[in-house]
Amino acid sequence: MSPETATPTTAQPAKTVPLRATGIDPNHWYVVASDREVTRQPLGVELWGRAIVLYRDTQGQVQALEDCCPHRLVKLSDGRVVGDRIECMYHGWQFDNAGACVDVPYLGDNQKLPTCRIRTYPVRELDGFIWLWPGKLQPGQVLPEPMGLPEWSHLNYIASMTTIDCQGHFSFLIENLMDMYHGHLHQDYQAWASAKLEQLTELPDRVDALYEAQSYYRIDKIWAVAQLFIPAMRKLHPEPLRVSYVYPHWASSLGQEFKIYCLFCPVSATHTRAYLVHFTSLHAFERLHQLPVAIRQWVKDRMFNAAAKLLEGLVEQDVLMIEQEQRSFEADPHRKGPELNPAIAAVQRLIRSQGQSTTAGLAHE
Repeated sequence: MSPETATPTTAQPAKTVPLRATGIDPNHWYVVASDREVTRQPLGVELWGRAIVLYRDTQGQVQALEDCCPHRLVKLSDGRVVGDRIECMYHGWQFDNAGACVDVPYLGDNQKLPTCRIRTYPVRELDGFIWLWPGKLQPGQVLPEPMGLPEWSHLNYIASMTTIDCQGHFSFLIENLMDMYHGHLHQDYQAWASAKLEQLTELPDRVDALYEAQSYYRIDKIWAVAQLFIPAMRKLHPEPLRVSYVYPHWASSLGQEFKIYCLFCPVSATHTRAYLVHFTSLHAFERLHQLPVAIRQWVKDRMFNAAAKLLEGLVEQDVLMIEQEQRSFEADPHRKGPELNPAIAAVQRLIRSQGQSTTAGLAHE
């Protein structure tokens, strides 16, 4: 199917809300932190207007609660964890992992504990990240598993990661990631050239785009990893470049050597956080695969974040463009430039179809 003849399977809802104000669908897993960020010290995060506190209990399990003490409505993340409870900094009220108030230090003999309860959220610790489900659960509802990153623990992949933090609606970042024609921006950071959209497929919950591209990298010998750091070693060769918006996250692959994910945590209509995770394949190194697992794991751990500086350079340039787009939208919401890439219209349809009905709801439920 060519991009000119791709037939979308999702109907576009009535345009009652601007795309750049469209909310998220809460009935999905969002990544709110890396596993290393969550400790016994409370961590405050925000997901589309919801303040959430994360912490680890005495068993090391991650708990997620509304970041608001119901007594004086201050942040629980400013408090501390006592055993399996989280304690408010202001008056010392304590709450268990079910959100119930279980202790008030100055409770009188003739007083009962308040019956107030704060909301809790399902969380999964998977593949280096904390995945949170912000939607409301129905009785007996079984949640699907998070998308996950199968390469995270695989011995044949070296991971690098960085955080994206930009003042802009999440749709700008998704469009940036799906549009492989913006390689002109990145110069020495770029992994590909001469991208051409060959195929576009739309489903109710994802958009898949296949580009034909010229890759700068070929990781087929151990010394070839140096291409990540030395531009003079790179030589162009054709590779398929696949990018997918698997709502609400993004995944891509460049040939057999590289896989990249972007895991989203939209903070608000004007603020987006995400984790960009890059995997370099070691499949081509046959001798490496013959070594004991312990040595291969040591190599994997030792090389973690080897490409972090490369990712940070890409992100810095992309964020500069996204924040300019956001400011231009705010200055004139009705002004639109011409768009020639069909993949952009496809992801816009998906964002609208998933988020239209929840635009006004998530932050105010």
